[in-house]
Amino acid sequence: MIGRRAVGRSGLRFSALSLGGMTLGHNAAFGAIGADATEAARIVARALDAGIDTFDTANVYGESEHLLGRLLASRRDDVVLCTKVRFPTAVPDSGAGGAGGAGDGSGGGAAGGGPPPASSYGLSRGAVLRAVEGSLRRLGTDYLDVLWLHMQDRSVPIAETLATTDTLVRQGKVRYVGLSNFMAYRVAEAVCVAGARGYEAPVGLQLPWSAVGRGVERELVPAARHFELGVAVYSPLARGLLSGKYERGREPVDGSRLALWKEELAGHDTDRTWAVLAALRGIAADHRVPVAAVALAWVLARRPVASVIVGVRTAEQLEQNLAAARLRLSREETARIDAVSEPDWDYPESFIGRFEAW
Repeated sequence: MIGRRAVGRSGLRFSALSLGGMTLGHNAAFGAIGADATEAARIVARALDAGIDTFDTANVYGESEHLLGRLLASRRDDVVLCTKVRFPTAVPDSGAGGAGGAGDGSGGGAAGGGPPPASSYGLSRGAVLRAVEGSLRRLGTDYLDVLWLHMQDRSVPIAETLATTDTLVRQGKVRYVGLSNFMAYRVAEAVCVAGARGYEAPVGLQLPWSAVGRGVERELVPAARHFELGVAVYSPLARGLLSGKYERGREPVDGSRLALWKEELAGHDTDRTWAVLAALRGIAADHRVPVAAVALAWVLARRPVASVIVGVRTAEQLEQNLAAARLRLSREETARIDAVSEPDWDYPESFIGRFEAW
């Protein structure tokens, strides 16, 4: 069974692997990459059976909130249900597909095809309250275990956003608050403002981290350690690149995410990327596990990771990812991956690193 980990210094616990909702259901915002309702039910059932109790979605993930709300209804009090606010809602409350409008008025364009209403996106008081009420309806619940702020919003004072989330916590509609896609100095600002004003402080960061995407180690991961925030990792396989099904010089598999997002695949076509994959494949062969399991195990061993979010489109893909929870990489294996994936940190890390650990 998959164990649980503390999220920073809070009382919140995540399962070491979380199930991501971006690939569950139709998702117009990210292309046709989602599992249909039948396959989503298989995925969620297997996740629960394996001990995954943490589920991550967002108002912008199309049908995902509707699907997870229905599939987790009978287990609501036994799971950690997380969603995000910042961007316009992608589908209406009825669950009808498409990104056109929203039955709760929280998404879609204005009459005549103009931009969506200002109160339907961003981190203003009105937008956050509106988005949370919409997510609660779509998820069929009266509380969120974690409300992630999906991206910073420099047009709104962080004190306004935190005062709003503090009210939601006091009302019992939200239990914990986290930050995603924030600059490190904005993370520091949020933590300090919350402390100075007595607001409920963020308990975690959600960020992308993989063996080919280590940029978060520059500022965000040190910030998480400094402020004792738990880290929830998304895109640990770099959009599936580290699953082992991609080969240099070969066209991606039809129907795969990177077959749809070829520009992203082209951006990863470097000597460093393929050296990382070669190392992962070698270690996977030694352990007789999928390549994805090695890539996930490497992230799971990083500090202060509380959970790694896996996004799958089939129950079989989930089964491959579950092997990561049982895999323990040796120091030598970890060092091997570290060495081939080490970025060029440049200034100021390169300067500071001559004298002390940064």
